Parts: sequence; C-alpha cells; structure tokens
Amino acid sequence: MKKGNEIFYNMLLLTGTNFLLRLAGMSFQVYLSGRIGAAGIGLLQLVLSVAALAFTVGSAGVRTCATYLSAGEIGRGQAGGLSGVLSGCCQYSLLFGGAAAIALWRAAPWLCEVWIGDRAAIAALRLFALFLPVRCLHGVMTGYFTAAKRVGSTVVVSFLEQGCSIAVTLALLSRWAGADSGRAAVAVVAGGCAADVLGFLLLVGLRAGTGPRERARPPYSRILRVALPLALADTLRSGLNTIEDLIIPRQLALFAGTVNAMADYGMIRGMVFPVLMFPAAILFSLAELLVPEFSRCAARGSKNRVQYLAKQGLRVSMLFGLCAGGMLFAMADALGELLYREQQVGDLLRLYALFVPMLYVDTLVDAMCKGLGQQNANARYNTLTSFLDVVFLWCLLPKWGLNGYTVSFAVTHLINFVLSLRRLIRVSGIRPAAGRPALAVICTAAAGGVAALADGVLLAGGSFLLLLGGLWYLCGIIGRDDFLWMRKLIGGRYGR
Repeated sequence: MKKGNEIFYNMLLLTGTNFLLRLAGMSFQVYLSGRIGAAGIGLLQLVLSVAALAFTVGSAGVRTCATYLSAGEIGRGQAGGLSGVLSGCCQYSLLFGGAAAIALWRAAPWLCEVWIGDRAAIAALRLFALFLPVRCLHGVMTGYFTAAKRVGSTVVVSFLEQGCSIAVTLALLSRWAGADSGRAAVAVVAGGCAADVLGFLLLVGLRAGTGPRERARPPYSRILRVALPLALADTLRSGLNTIEDLIIPRQLALFAGTVNAMADYGMIRGMVFPVLMFPAAILFSLAELLVPEFSRCAARGSKNRVQYLAKQGLRVSMLFGLCAGGMLFAMADALGELLYREQQVGDLLRLYALFVPMLYVDTLVDAMCKGLGQQNANARYNTLTSFLDVVFLWCLLPKWGLNGYTVSFAVTHLINFVLSLRRLIRVSGIRPAAGRPALAVICTAAAGGVAALADGVLLAGGSFLLLLGGLWYLCGIIGRDDFLWMRKLIGGRYGR
C-alpha cells in the first residue's frame, strides 16, 4: 500500500473512531451537566485537572518516548531493539507512576481543602491514585501501537474502553451518586480507572499474540535522554495548567460581576470547550499518525517527503479549522440552546469559535514538530505560554472577569502558535504562502456572518457550508487539483 493511501485510510479509521468516542463523551457531558449543574461540572473539572497533573508526573513523557523510539526501531527493522524499548519504558513508567500515586494519595486532603475548596473530592483523587500506575503502563502500550501503525487494534480497544467507562460511571451515578457532585466525581474517576485496566490488559494481550519477540537489553540511556526532558517540561506545563484551573474560580470570585465563580468555570471548561474541540477529532487522528511518519522520514533522510507532508498538513488543517470555526460561529446560539438550554453557553461558544482555526492548525504543527525531533522546543514554548497564562489570569480575572480569561486565552495561544510554526518552517525548510490563507479567512468570515442569521442548527450549518464551498471555489481556494489529489490519495496512486 502506498504511503499516502495508508495514512489516509488509517486517518479515516481513527477519525471515525474519535468522532464516535467524542460524541459519546460529549453526550455524557451534556447528561452530567443536567444532573449536577454547572457548579458540579466545575468541581469535576478541577478534580480531573489535578488528576491530569498526577498522570503527567507519573507518565513522565513515556508515551511520546515509546512512540518515538518504537517508530525508529521499526523503521530500522530491529525487532530486538523494539522489545528492549518496550521493556525499558514499562520499567520507567512503573517507577515514576508509583511515586506519583503515593504523592497524590498523601496530598489529596490538602489539595481539596486549600485549593479545590471541597473535601468531597478527596475520595475521587485517592481512587485515581490507586490506578495511576496502570494508566501509565497503558500509555506505553498505546505509544507502541501508534508507532507500529496497528490502528485497527487500537480502534477496537478504544471502543471497549469507552463502553466500559460509560457503563461503570452510569451504574454508579444511578445507584449511588445521585445529584451529589462529590460522588459524581468518584463515579467518573471509577469509570476511567476501569477503562484503563481493561485497555491495558487487551493491549498487552494483542502485543503478546503477534508472536515471539527477540529479547534485548532496554536502552535506558536513550529512554532517559528522550523522556526526562519531556517529563520535566510536561510536568512544569501541566503544573501550570493545573494552577491555572485552580485559580480561575478563586480569582473570578473577586470580580464584582461574578455570581457563581465555580459555575462560570464549569460552563467554559466543561460545556463550551468540549463542543469547541469536538470537530478536531479529524486533526487529532492525523496528528497521531504524523508523529511516527515524520520520525520514520527523518530517520531515512527523506527531506522531500517531509516537506510535502508539512505543506499538505498545514493546508488541510487551516482549511478544516476555518470550516469548523465558521460552522461553530454560525450555529453557536442554536447549539447552546439545544445542548444545555443556556444562552450564555451559545454566546461563549460564538466568541471562542473565532480561535478555532489557530487552535486546530497548532495541533498539527505540534505533531509535525514532535515527529521531527523538536519535542524540547515545543515543551519550552508550551511552558512559557502556560506561565504567561497563570500570570495573566491572576491579574486580569479580578478586574475583568470572564473577559480577562478571553484576553489571556487569545494572547498566550497566539504566542504559542507563532513560535511553533516558526520552528516547523525552520526545521522542515518549507516556505508557506500568506496570500491564499488570507483570502480563505475573508471568505469564511463572510459565509459565517451570513449563516449566523439563520435559525436552527441544520439551517445555520447547511447554509454556511454551501456559502463557504461556493466562495472557496470561486476564489480558487479549492479547485480541481484538490479533488484529483483526494482521488489519487484514496486510490493509493499518490506516491510522493
């Protein structure tokens, strides 16, 4: 199978899977918000943010390390080296994951009393700590399966994990948690832990079922060289992100116009952002496949293919980001009413839809940079912007409320995007043009402004797509060459 054809069909498979999984997750989020309210969603988001920090510390960069090193061994055809990489990554993961689990268990009461502000969250954090090492090992296995391009296996496992998580969570919510936000957090964490255990066991079984593997000594020095810088940077950034989450409701409460700071926080993080990033399932799938693909191309010295993939990745992500952002802008009011029966959600969704193109392109830029060995540079940029986020939020929220959050979000994400894009251009050698992207933005703004006047999700979304497609075609943004490229890609005849 040709490379372009293989990437396309793997992306298609992952996209379909991610869409279904995200749809299930977003539907569950809508159900949960109706059960425990915006303030309850805010508490849950804080619990998950602290849990995410613990996982970042415990995994210590091991998933990206496993993907990167495994892809290199597979590209060189060294089965023994691959076995050693997986063995070393698992040992590394157990060491750091166990230490992080102990730290979270002991710190849970202090975190809930001093920062989260609700002791009901202690049980959820300690439950997460118990299963944290398993989640870290799960990251190693998913990193390997990504590098090996065994997409079908990960798809099946992902569906089973999601089904397990939802089933366990719903059972606990209906029979035990009720409308109590603390118990609801325990139910959600329990569902995630059950899914991690199931997924890890299935992935280990699938790996063992592929036949005997050569044994090799784990490359500890290579693992440490790749993982530790990522671990330090990721931990710092995740810590800053968690601090950001924890200070948002606290600083919002200092603003004179705030009625319920926890509810405002839950509305943005738990209601608006899941809808905002839902269409990004396509780009997340492509990004996951591009990391090992760029790693293999770089290892083989395939400069032309690197440049081709980088140009196509930027163009696809830009056009898709504009399309998704414009559609969300046009449908914002209708989506807020349909999903949450809340006008403010629609207003916030329309505001943040303006940032979607930048966010979506940045997703793919980060993936391409990681595939080209620029993890440390990306980590520096992410750490810098996360630090700026904390500073801006601390200063702006008491003065401007939610408007201060918007300003901080826009400035820091723009800085991160510019730095990451400049790095990609430098290491890949591409020269992106600016004229056509600017024209595409103008066409999208025109189509979104007109479609926003329509009532209803289907009418607004449909009119936007028709207007956008027509404008892009008339202005030469898309044309016959794009359709021919897609046809060749599907047929496997595009051999670049």
